[in-house]
Amino acid sequence: MVKAIYPKGKIVAKTGNEVMAEAMRQISPDVVAAYPITPATEIVQIFSQFVADGKVPTEYVAVESEHSAMSATIGASVAGARAMTGTSSQGLALMWEMLYIAAGLRLPIVMAEVNRALSAPINIHGDQSDTMGARDAGWIQIYSENSQESYDNMIQAVKIAEKAKLPTMVTTDGFIISHCMEVVEVYPDEDVKAFVGEYKPERALLDYKKPFTLGAIELQDYYFEHRWQLAEGMRNAKQIVLDVAKEFKNKFGREYGFYEKYKMDDAEVAIVTIGSAAGTTKFVIDELREKGIKAGLIKIRVYRPFPADEIAKDLAKVKAFAVLDRADSCSGNFAPVYLDVVSALFANGINIKSENYVYGLGGREISTEHIAEVYTKLDKIAKNQVAPSKTVEYINVRIK
Repeated sequence: MVKAIYPKGKIVAKTGNEVMAEAMRQISPDVVAAYPITPATEIVQIFSQFVADGKVPTEYVAVESEHSAMSATIGASVAGARAMTGTSSQGLALMWEMLYIAAGLRLPIVMAEVNRALSAPINIHGDQSDTMGARDAGWIQIYSENSQESYDNMIQAVKIAEKAKLPTMVTTDGFIISHCMEVVEVYPDEDVKAFVGEYKPERALLDYKKPFTLGAIELQDYYFEHRWQLAEGMRNAKQIVLDVAKEFKNKFGREYGFYEKYKMDDAEVAIVTIGSAAGTTKFVIDELREKGIKAGLIKIRVYRPFPADEIAKDLAKVKAFAVLDRADSCSGNFAPVYLDVVSALFANGINIKSENYVYGLGGREISTEHIAEVYTKLDKIAKNQVAPSKTVEYINVRIK
């Protein structure tokens, strides 16, 4: 249960979509361009009503596709506007070309993204295949466990994007968070506006007194350096994420970092995961602790830039761990988050027994029993009673 922390905060009941739209209203961007797609439609629909009702002075652009939405948002951003959008699943995939352009031009666009399965087959329910497919596009990626986090993450994302000069997406799990009502503490409009501050772009195409070239062709002579600068910008963004989180805590009282550790201080076995499944995992951990199993959790919040050294340091204390991925890389071996985590350990000279599970594709249920089974196997692996699997395993899927 979310409790009031900020003295001027207000407790409300809102869905993830509603509270992300509320954050956008309080941020009051100059331009929002969007095209509706389930389950993210409500975010921009609610926001467009705010515009129509005169509650926000944003220029709302209703475009003909998600590719056009990102194109218009890019155009607004290079012109000097604070620009935002929202999408999901196939919509994000249709933006694919423009995602790379937004990042390559170092534009501080903020996107509300609702995680949803990719077709085919057609499916409108939640998994993280869409954003995992875009993990190397140069966008900062922030994931939310619940509606409170999605609200807080949206507010922080604006400041992170503008300081890092990198586009930033804030994600929620489709339907589980986007459409489920939760208790959320919201902050006064004036305090949110003061936190994000006034947008003052370093340069803008509409500033005719300071003309510059943007998006020019770069062949062998400069392209490599340009891409290195983008990668270096992502590396530098790590400190920016932490600095903004510290400012947010000092202002509103809630603490955020790259990830959350739950009962990791003395954990012998651990799960690493992203998104709403973390809440279910915490419940299982509490039950297992009563049975003497020292279980813990690392819930990744910031996936790009990936906090490799930090996660490696915290996982080094356990005897065995599993990564639960809500997307499959279809590599034939392991899934995306697991590959990043294991690479981080290897680079730091740490060798720990590990398992990789894919779960929840297309909105398939993962229960407390499923998670408890993962911990039970990890406990046996830690005690050398069974060996870890040599490839990814799948939770709650009918194979035969």
